[in-house]
Parts: sequence; C-alpha cells; structure tokens
Amino acid sequence: MNQLSRRTLLRGAGAALALPVLDIMLPNTGLAAGGTTGPNRMAFVFFPNGAIMKDWTPQEVGTNFTLPKTLTPLADVQSDLTVITGLAHDKARANGDGAGDHARSSAAFLTGSQPRKTDGADIKLGQSIDQAVAEKVGKETRLPSLEVGTEAGRQAGQCDSGYSCAYVSNISWRSEATPTGKEINPKAVFERMFGSNGENAKEVAKRNFFRQSILDFVAEDAKRLQDQLGKSDRHKMDEYFTSVREVEQRIERATDEAKRTLPDREAPEGIPKDWAEHTRLMYDLMVLAFQTDTTRIATFMLHNEGSNKSYKEIGVSGGHHELSHHREEADKIEALQKIDQYMVEQFAYFLKQLKSVKEGEHNLLHNSMIVYGCSISDSNRHRHEDLPILVAGHGAGSINSGRHLKLKGEVPMTNMFLSLADRMGANLGSFGDSTGTLQEL
Repeated sequence: MNQLSRRTLLRGAGAALALPVLDIMLPNTGLAAGGTTGPNRMAFVFFPNGAIMKDWTPQEVGTNFTLPKTLTPLADVQSDLTVITGLAHDKARANGDGAGDHARSSAAFLTGSQPRKTDGADIKLGQSIDQAVAEKVGKETRLPSLEVGTEAGRQAGQCDSGYSCAYVSNISWRSEATPTGKEINPKAVFERMFGSNGENAKEVAKRNFFRQSILDFVAEDAKRLQDQLGKSDRHKMDEYFTSVREVEQRIERATDEAKRTLPDREAPEGIPKDWAEHTRLMYDLMVLAFQTDTTRIATFMLHNEGSNKSYKEIGVSGGHHELSHHREEADKIEALQKIDQYMVEQFAYFLKQLKSVKEGEHNLLHNSMIVYGCSISDSNRHRHEDLPILVAGHGAGSINSGRHLKLKGEVPMTNMFLSLADRMGANLGSFGDSTGTLQEL
C-alpha cells in the first residue's frame, strides 16, 4: 500500500477538505508503530477581567492536588493539566502610564510588551508569541495561524483610560503596530478552513444557497480515497466526516435562528445567540483545524478585555466588568466565581473534544499545548502577578502534566512562551521581557 501525503486534500468545486492523521500517511516507524508522536500544536485562550483567585488556585503543590472550586469542571482531564502559580506580566502594569489596566492586560497577554498609551493611529505594542512562532513554522500548514473570538471589537477609538480599542480587542499582533484581528463568525471560520479561495467564490455561494454540505462537493474524491484505506482508516474517516457535518449543521441552525430573531435587519451569518454554544462551536472548529493539520497555532478571545457582558443563563445579571470591581462584597465575589467556572466549563468541553480524537497511540490533547488565562489576577486591585494560568496537554510528550507548579518570585510569562516556542521548533532566543526559559515546565 502506498503511503499517502500528510498534506492530501479532498477537492471539489469550491472546496478543499483537509484530512485527519491516517495510518496510511505514516511510515512503519511512525505513529502507527508507536515510534513517534504527532506534530505539536499551540493555542492560547484568553478570558477577561481576572479571576477570584481563592477559588482558582490549588492549595497543594505537585501531582497530588485537589482542583479548587472554579477548576472542578476539569476533573476528567486533571492528569492533562499543569496549573501554574507565580507567572507575572510586568508590562500590564502602569509603569508610569497611569490608569488602563484592562487595556494593558489584553495587550501584554501574548506580547510581553508595554502598549503605547494612545487612542490615535500611532498604536505601538509588539509582536505576539503566536505570530512569532507562525513566522517560523506556519509554512508547514495551509493556515499559518487561526484567530477567533466571540465578541466583535473596534480597531480605533478610545476604550480604556486613553488606550486605543485595538488593545482591548486583540491578543494576536502581527507586528508592533498591526493587530492580526479575530473572526467571530463560525461560518466564516469554517469557510476559511475548508472552503474555497477567491477564484471559486461562485461555487461557495451556490453551495450556501442550496445548503449543500462541503462533504457533498468532495464526495467523488472521498470515494476514490476510501478505496485505498484499511478498516481502521475508514473508521477514522467516518468519524471525521460525522464531526464536520455536525459543525455544519450547528452553523446552519445558528444562521436560521439569527434570521428568525432579526427579521427587519441584515442577519449575521452563523453566529449563535447563546454564548456557550457560540464558544463551543469555535472550540470545535479549533479541534478540526488541529485534527486536519490545517494549522498548528490558534488564539481565542472568549471576550474582549473589560467586557461587561451579563450571564443571566447562570443567574448572574450584573455586568462582568462592573462585578470585577467587587470591593470585597460577598455577593459580587460569588457572582464572579460563577462566571469564572462557567468559562472553565466551556474550556473543559474543548479539552475533552481534543482528547477524544485519536492520533496514533495518543490523542490531540497529548500533542497540544493549550494556554488558558489572562493578565489580571485580582481585578478588584488590578494585580498582574500570580496570574490565573493553565497549560493543558502534554506538548507531544515534552510537558510533565497533572500537577500544580508553584514558581518562586515573579517569573515573566514570556519565559513560558519561549519554552512553548522551543517545543514548536521555533527557537526564538528571547521574547518580550523574557529572562530565560521556564525550565520547570
């Protein structure tokens, strides 16, 4: 049986569907034989407004730790987690620039750089770690990186104490003056991953009009491939096609719902009304992107920094940002903890989905490094040390997971970024305000 290229695509009119890792793609000494592991992936998930740290931080250090209240949804993947205490983002502090901790939080999160305080066109920050790594290894995949979110943001105007809205709306920066921008529409993300390029736009429009699945367009190519596959690979393909179709159907339902609820205005395409469903749909798209090696680098902003969204579905009617300045009021702290845990529930869903996808002797979560956190710990006092940070996944076997790692002193978060970049094969040497790598990881 001939070996199949890892970059093989199923093609049809207006469609190019990437494939998951199949045994036929691997040499006898590779994944199928347990000799190596799959490619490493890296993602960053950002949540706004800090956390209630007493319910976030484990009391025990090392492998025998109990998940605190906020992290209890992660119980099924605890062995795949590294909870890190002691990371800091000095460049999220004022450092002489006065108010604006929220803008600096999102700006510094992946850059480790101090944002220029301006609400004009002269924004200046620094390249983010996802883009620095994408420059080195992004050519190995069809998309160098993927940037998603659930809340639209502005790229101009003032959003926090004299800081540009570009700082609160983006965590990914292509250069010091250019945010990468994020996509909040699941349908647009799906088309970017699996749809056509510009020259086949008419075919995509036709498919959308007639509500055909992308799988219909690649069916002939898929049939030819199936004839080459063994039993195990055929099963993998069936599972993969099922997951692709399920995502398509959820996007279609969201589109229909938007059209029903907004009859007198142009309806958004494929954006669920429910935040949790929107978030899970984005997570599922990230799983597909990693599963098919469409990209190995992704960022996800659950909300823009300083977001004042209310979460009535979990009994929290107050705005998130307003509640975050809780002044030690018990009812506000309780509400904030509920929000923290609600977001962690969605993250747990993502990790379980990654873990369910087999890749050789391991799974996608094993072959990933997923950072979850933000650049504010106690938002009531705008603290930027002892940050709430999780690293999920084993980094293709390079991370000793299943522990609470407590660091001494204040360790720049950029030290961790350097260590992750090394594991991605992008040896940067230094990054942002780094002082070295995070050897403890």
